[in-house]
Amino acid sequence: MLSNHSLNHIERPHLQADCEQCYGLCCVALPYGKSSDFAFDKSSGTPCPNLQEDYRCGIHTQLRQKGFKGCTVYDCFGAGQKLSQVTYADRSWRNHPETAREMYDCLPVLRQIHELISYMREVMMRPDTSSLHASLEKVYPDVARLSDLEPAALLQLDITSHRATVNTLLIQASEIVRNSAPASTKAKGKPKGKKRSGMDFLGANLQGADLRGASFRGALMIAANLRNADARNADWIGADLRDTELGGADLRGAIFLTQAQLNAAMGDARTLLPSHLNKPSHWR
Repeated sequence: MLSNHSLNHIERPHLQADCEQCYGLCCVALPYGKSSDFAFDKSSGTPCPNLQEDYRCGIHTQLRQKGFKGCTVYDCFGAGQKLSQVTYADRSWRNHPETAREMYDCLPVLRQIHELISYMREVMMRPDTSSLHASLEKVYPDVARLSDLEPAALLQLDITSHRATVNTLLIQASEIVRNSAPASTKAKGKPKGKKRSGMDFLGANLQGADLRGASFRGALMIAANLRNADARNADWIGADLRDTELGGADLRGAIFLTQAQLNAAMGDARTLLPSHLNKPSHWR
């Protein structure tokens, strides 16, 4: 098994976004449309007007108030600073415009790699998925090394293939975690209801529901109400939690729940989270 020292070395600094070490890549490379998440339209390759000469956001402390909620939710998983400081050796898109387009194209690719690494690392750090640690150890170093590829190689990667190789193990991890969901103190067993598809969670009223061990993989949960729900040991990989109400919900033991998903949701001081995640500053 990979040692904790090795895992920590891989995680820091490049699996956690460090905007101070990035040339504002997400503010330039990514397009967005005027919506509840963004105040105006912006095309890929066009610097956001709020991006300053020092690559910092001019309205960073007022993003939500100014109509840029989407910026507070986005997480590059450290791909921005890795491209800025390592892949392109501290050469910015502004000072080296000849490589700017390539740099922009590399961002979403490297982000996917880092996201996959973070999921693998999470499984390897969980005691309850110890039966999968040896299998993940075999593939983890090869996936981690993809992060160090040169730009041309990054852009030639078949990300779908690499994800498929790892996804079998991630699904097994999800099943282990969900099957170990704690039993109810009020009744034995879990409720047997109609199985929902991803779309069924849009605006769904699940207040106070027993969602222990549920799978929300890829579910669209925009504006769903999970207030006071018991969602311990649920799988949240790829779930869209924009404006999802999590006030008082119990999310302990969750697998593949990210800080970016929580940043997109609404919670409060009563919401119970896994220890490695933080309550967003905009929560009540």
